[in-house]
Amino acid sequence: MTEKLTGGFTLPGEAGYEDLTLQLAKKWGADVIRDSDGTELSDEITNSGYGIYSTICIIRDHNEWAKEHPQYLQQSFLMTQPVMATEISLSIHLMKDFFEEQFKVNDSADSLKYWEVYDRTSETKLAAECWSYDEKSGDVTISGATPFHNYTVSFLAYRIWEEISMYNHVTNNWDKEHLMPVDPRSSEAQDYMYGWLKNWCETHPHTTVVRFTSMFYNFVWIWGSSERNRNLFTDWGSYDFTVSPQALDEFEKEYGYALCAEDFINQGKLHVTHMPAEKKQRDYMDFTNRFVIAYGKKLVDLVHEYGKKAYVFYDDSWVGVEPYGERFPEFGFDGLIKCVFSGYEARLCAGAKVETHELRLHPYLFPVGLGGAPTFTEGGDPTRDAKEYWNHVRRALLREPVDRLGLGGYLHLVQDYPDFCDYIEELMDEFRTIKSMHGGGVYTLPVNVAVLHSWGALRSWTLSGHFHETYMHDLIHINESLAGLPVNVKFISFEDVENGALADVDVVINVGKAGTAWSGGSAWKSASLVAKLQEWVYKGGCLIGVGEPSATEGFADYFRMSQVLGVDEDTGAKVCHGRWQFDVDETLAEQLIPAGTVIPKKEGIFLTDGEAKVFAAEDGIPTAAVHAFGQGKGIYLAGYQYNNANTRMLLQLLMYAKGLSFAQNYLTDCADTECAYYPNSKKLVVINNSDHVQTTSVMTETGKKEFTLQPFETQMADV
Repeated sequence: MTEKLTGGFTLPGEAGYEDLTLQLAKKWGADVIRDSDGTELSDEITNSGYGIYSTICIIRDHNEWAKEHPQYLQQSFLMTQPVMATEISLSIHLMKDFFEEQFKVNDSADSLKYWEVYDRTSETKLAAECWSYDEKSGDVTISGATPFHNYTVSFLAYRIWEEISMYNHVTNNWDKEHLMPVDPRSSEAQDYMYGWLKNWCETHPHTTVVRFTSMFYNFVWIWGSSERNRNLFTDWGSYDFTVSPQALDEFEKEYGYALCAEDFINQGKLHVTHMPAEKKQRDYMDFTNRFVIAYGKKLVDLVHEYGKKAYVFYDDSWVGVEPYGERFPEFGFDGLIKCVFSGYEARLCAGAKVETHELRLHPYLFPVGLGGAPTFTEGGDPTRDAKEYWNHVRRALLREPVDRLGLGGYLHLVQDYPDFCDYIEELMDEFRTIKSMHGGGVYTLPVNVAVLHSWGALRSWTLSGHFHETYMHDLIHINESLAGLPVNVKFISFEDVENGALADVDVVINVGKAGTAWSGGSAWKSASLVAKLQEWVYKGGCLIGVGEPSATEGFADYFRMSQVLGVDEDTGAKVCHGRWQFDVDETLAEQLIPAGTVIPKKEGIFLTDGEAKVFAAEDGIPTAAVHAFGQGKGIYLAGYQYNNANTRMLLQLLMYAKGLSFAQNYLTDCADTECAYYPNSKKLVVINNSDHVQTTSVMTETGKKEFTLQPFETQMADV
């Protein structure tokens, strides 16, 4: 009988529930017990022989010091909603639109020099003498306003309630003091934090791993004053919460030019990750990244001096950490932990340059989930949730392994859910077995895919949040499908293309709406970029474009790669032009489109030269087409959404692009199932990605193998 594998699991322990903690540690095969935000570990737990993770957030839980030094709280630029003047004098209350428990106006002299008032109707900045601020009322009064023009005020505000603390209060109904975020930019704050961490290390001798949550700056999350619109703005990759007068002054000194409020506010749009970054934004990101690494390394080194390991949580206050940045290894982190809902997030963690990669699974052990739906409370079904999340994560881990899994939250909540406890035991058995097979690598088709967008490798496997936060972007669906496919994937920028990054690439994928970072926006104005990519396809490559790939204004074609794709989009300029008629190529459709595939229609798409073979259409508009271009080809999809059938379609398109027969070994013949083969151990893993029983077969070197899988089931076989 095979010995049961254990280890590789981090259990959230809880003082007051020692018996439950140690019982589940044994049941789930844990080798580490951790605390969580809001819980503690008792001596009985810390002395039980397990490794101990201790969670710290270096910039919060310092309220006493923060109250004595309020000038060192973290800040952000905010912009009032546009207000229309009806006469020459106009007063605007700065905090009218914002959650006063989160923000407080910084009206210091250092701050005021960065405030800006704009006439948004004419898009002009008002001179400082045209407006005044009244500290008592909190109003900015504009004199000499133009009636019926709209005005905004951009100002700096302290953040007086740290956002993850806010979230935990709301989610878990906490009745605790609001935690304030300290900005480590000043030497005073740095000295305080270093001393605090030194004392913490000395007083926590049982801790084996310090889990930083994360470094210093949270992703931006701006709350509104009205409960009807509480979430004004959220972006996982934004640097808005890193700003301060000191940071701006230091930036100007180093870079030789000054940033202003409008460089951050951007007419109220801010600088979301979904938009291409201009030079000023990239300079500021680089400036912040270097600071976070420089001071962060000092803290990591301190942890190492006490014989402890340092892991970083790739969520919450991760901004400036940039795990896919070239400088990330300078931190010296021993591990990275990523909260995951989806497969692409698992791949994001697995590819980071650290020794240990750990996933924090969902559902968290909270009464309700992120969307407010019940989990470990009346009406919840955490076992179902765990199966659905694992279903997405598992397929990614078949392709690229991580070292550990774990849970977070309040362990006592599982007491009334024995089926959940049993399922986590089963899940961990699966994980450990799959992990053990990866030693010799996994069989992969000879297809090298490059996802092309503005951020390139810096935003590998991600957009600007979890799947449920960025689901409206086609690229996140492509990423999720790619996460479990048996192909090689990398992420490249437009600069990379011009610098020769396509030499080892078979297929380039460009996805997104016009003007976004994902489609590329103004990057496509480069004639050399267009020429290089067209030459690459002409000599045998394949470009897959989805949505509005390569779209930009100012040229004869809207899709700059329309010559390759064989399609373009009419944005209104060609409504009087004729259209090529076409018939759907049913043979190609049968070959490339599995049953259940859904490709949405996009208005305005038309054939450029009539040579593209349309293999899907709706209402006379092509939704999927392939176009021969020299020795290569272009493939166009009007849109893409992640599901099992579409994922199989994407795989078949990649194989078709490479010229591979669909009769390959180690592929299932059912779109609801997938498999992975590990040559070193000669093991085949087959998974059911659906909630229905599925029958599938896999051709192997030793013949065909048949499988019947229960919903979400994993089966393993020798080859």
